[in-house]
Amino acid sequence: MEAEAQPVKPSDRPAPLSAQWWPVDHGHEIYVESVGREGGIAAVYLHGGPGGGCQPDHRRLFDAERFHAVLFDQRGAGRSRPKAGRDANSLADLIADMEMIRDRFGFARWMVVGGSWGATLALAYAQAHPQRVSALVLRATFLGSRAELDAAFLETLPRLYPGLHEDFLSLLSEQERDQPLAAYWRRILDPDPALHGPAARAWHDTERILSEHSPGRSRLDLAALSGTRPLPTTPFLEAHYFSNDCFLRPNQLLDEAPRLAGIPGIIVQGRYDLLCPPASSHALAARWPQAEIRVVEAAGHSLYDPGVRDAVVKAIDDLAKSDRAQPPV
Repeated sequence: MEAEAQPVKPSDRPAPLSAQWWPVDHGHEIYVESVGREGGIAAVYLHGGPGGGCQPDHRRLFDAERFHAVLFDQRGAGRSRPKAGRDANSLADLIADMEMIRDRFGFARWMVVGGSWGATLALAYAQAHPQRVSALVLRATFLGSRAELDAAFLETLPRLYPGLHEDFLSLLSEQERDQPLAAYWRRILDPDPALHGPAARAWHDTERILSEHSPGRSRLDLAALSGTRPLPTTPFLEAHYFSNDCFLRPNQLLDEAPRLAGIPGIIVQGRYDLLCPPASSHALAARWPQAEIRVVEAAGHSLYDPGVRDAVVKAIDDLAKSDRAQPPV
């Protein structure tokens, strides 16, 4: 559940320390880059979506003098190949890719940083491999549940943006409107461009509006949905993951939260996040005593809402001081 990042000026984009495509399985090649200095505090950044991809600005979350940070585009996302590939693309596959990356860099353990869907993956990875995680920085906790998606698109959307909700439903038949999310995912995954094109653009644009505290617009441009602008990747991978319940058991990330015991964590939470509201972060923290919630007032879901990005940088820096995060001697 993540809109694409805003662009930054070329002068603000530090060059990666390394950048390459690594083959994994079933024809996937994942794009992996690192920044900072070898021997620094090990860290990994997990982008949102699913399907969002890493952006140059994400490198700047890590102090290059202190960290050796890895950023990678998850299967089907960003620069990874094949673009929007959904075969052999599940939560377990992404966790396996992370372990492969960690092992190839020679990190005994690393700080895991992720927002929105990146927080989902971070939690699932940390619960599968707690001994490999030095600390967790989460932004906008998404627990991967259908209830969260229903709340965002079927409750919050019509309550706060009734006109946008009408636009969102207008693509669907009367029968489809009984189960609008499932209908959208079916349309997005349909091979017919006449079906998946408008649905993908409508889903992406609706999610973008919900993700920003002060969006620039509050309605869909219905005439442009069938146009020629490039199709975003995120709706296709989100439809794939969401229609499969994010490959999670019901309540899995909360039920397995005790596996995070001993791992220090900071959760950065926008007060007015409409996609991943504070209740999810508080539910997680109630089962993870080492977690601290830092609320950013007057902010929503986006990393680029005022104060959010600075809070994430500070959380990373604060946890870097913990003994558990220090590189082994």
